[in-house]
Amino acid sequence: MSLLCADIGNSHTVLGLLDPAVEPGAPGQVLADWRVGTDARRTADEWAVLLRGLLAGAPGAPGGPATDTVSGVAVCATVPTVLHEWRDMLARHFPDVPHVVVEPGVRTGVPVLTDNPREVGSDRIVNALAAATLHGGPAIVVDFGGTATTFDVVSGRGQYVGGAISPGIEISLEALGRRGAQLRTVELLRPRSVIAKNTVEALQSGMLFGVAASVEGIVSRMVSELGAETDTVTVVATGYLSDLVVAECSCFTHHDPWLTLRGLALVHARNC
Repeated sequence: MSLLCADIGNSHTVLGLLDPAVEPGAPGQVLADWRVGTDARRTADEWAVLLRGLLAGAPGAPGGPATDTVSGVAVCATVPTVLHEWRDMLARHFPDVPHVVVEPGVRTGVPVLTDNPREVGSDRIVNALAAATLHGGPAIVVDFGGTATTFDVVSGRGQYVGGAISPGIEISLEALGRRGAQLRTVELLRPRSVIAKNTVEALQSGMLFGVAASVEGIVSRMVSELGAETDTVTVVATGYLSDLVVAECSCFTHHDPWLTLRGLALVHARNC
């Protein structure tokens, strides 16, 4: 049996199938993962069909029904319309599978020390929980999504103390392509050098190295505001675009692409 975790973001939904925890309070290994587009028009029935198709090919599920494979579901979402369809889907298609949706009132064990805790995205709270539990605090989590790059700060006592949000890599590149008369959308790759010799590599250089410099600057300022020694702060890179940037930054101590999924598994264990 395994746990299905879903991180529903503005651009993409990341799904992961995790095996049971190897020890209390520690999420198990990610057995399979998928990334699909977050389509606000997709109905509960369409989500169910999609999930069953993905699960049928997952380890330990050789064509069997999803309900035979999944013993629990954990969800966090930043898109209310999609979350509504997921609630409907879980109620009608997976009624016997225990599930938890991360929202106000759900036990995470993370005190949120912001002006309005309800404003903080559930995925950011999940990241804070996972970073503090798995890597230790104080910690800074940088989540590289397509729409936004988020920075979340956790104190040494496991408290969420705040963060920052900047435009995501994909949305920034898309904006350049749309607004620049002689520019176009290019593939997100590392160019040959910072000093580019053509327009495509100039866009790639500005985007990749610009984001890397921005991340290092923001992390440095956050560490300074925490009043902590740099070598005592855990800095975790996550998100599906983290592979592109992490090697260009010297500030990261850990690269954990499945941090949100693992955090969802921790929340599920605390609530189900």
